[in-house]
Amino acid sequence: MDYGGCEYLVPCGKDKYIAKNELLLHLKTYNIYYEGQNLQLRHREEEGELIVEGLLNISWGLRRPIRLQMQDDNQRIRPPPSSSSWHSGCNLGAHGSVLKPSTLPDIQVTDAEAVPNAEAPGSGAGELGSDPVGFGGAVGSSRLTLQFEFRKYKTGGFFPLEIRGRCWGRTLGVLTCPRSIRRHRFSINGHFYNHKTSVFTPAYGSVTNVRINSTMTTPQVLKLLLNKFKIENSAEEFALYIVHTSGEKQKLRASDYPLIARILQGPCEQVSKVFLMEKDQVEEVTYDVAQYIKFEMPVLRSFIQKLEEEEDREVKKLMHKYSILRLMIEQRLEEISEGPTAM
Repeated sequence: MDYGGCEYLVPCGKDKYIAKNELLLHLKTYNIYYEGQNLQLRHREEEGELIVEGLLNISWGLRRPIRLQMQDDNQRIRPPPSSSSWHSGCNLGAHGSVLKPSTLPDIQVTDAEAVPNAEAPGSGAGELGSDPVGFGGAVGSSRLTLQFEFRKYKTGGFFPLEIRGRCWGRTLGVLTCPRSIRRHRFSINGHFYNHKTSVFTPAYGSVTNVRINSTMTTPQVLKLLLNKFKIENSAEEFALYIVHTSGEKQKLRASDYPLIARILQGPCEQVSKVFLMEKDQVEEVTYDVAQYIKFEMPVLRSFIQKLEEEEDREVKKLMHKYSILRLMIEQRLEEISEGPTAM
């Protein structure tokens, strides 16, 4: 990667800028730290604008439960009837003719692994959301042969990936599961949508990541993260915070760019992390306050006592100073009042 370039300013927030060369030096350090890992960042220039992109680690710091959207994973596959395709609602005979249900051969699963509670091919009753184990086979008679491939899930269901129909050596058609239904939703530490546990709280401190670029603001990153896990809660309920091990908490504003903020903070997550938290549950902690957070109460009380003593000394100094000034002013007023009388 080329980390050189001309000197110009890169926006990193509202009325906040950083020199391009300085940002590239931070980026170089970041990539060296994550060398050989997928957390390395790439950069390019488009129309003279520097764009950095890659994965950003975000830790869950929620205190209240979140709600997951209901996905259409449990919907049955019902493709439209077609003379060239086989599906659960159409029985095909020789030369594509429709047979009565009584003329169809009994379909038995001949795979070595028994299929408990399996539904008819094409019913699509299996649930997505667990590690799949695929298997397949072929059943039928000399007239009609169905070649199928199922995928079994740990939830107990079976989901058809592909079903082929052949009659007298002629291919009647292929039914393939739509990609939109086969696609898995992302899990939060292994938790997928479930009717009983659709409302839950992610483990505090557990890490996820999203692929973003340096032009995306905080609200855009929040919406991308919520959409990735199909979370119903509004993005307005949450905020991103940079939390340091010292206890300092810095909230990212709506105009900030989280990826640039992460680069400037440095790559080491043992020093600072990006957390997703509720807006109304977290208060910002400045660096000055964070210095005292981890002290024990007796130590903090001693600090307060020292500060009170110092305050008393300063008050006494000020009182003495202004009492002297008051005497000087009163003396001067007496001299002025006595002058005309003497004349």
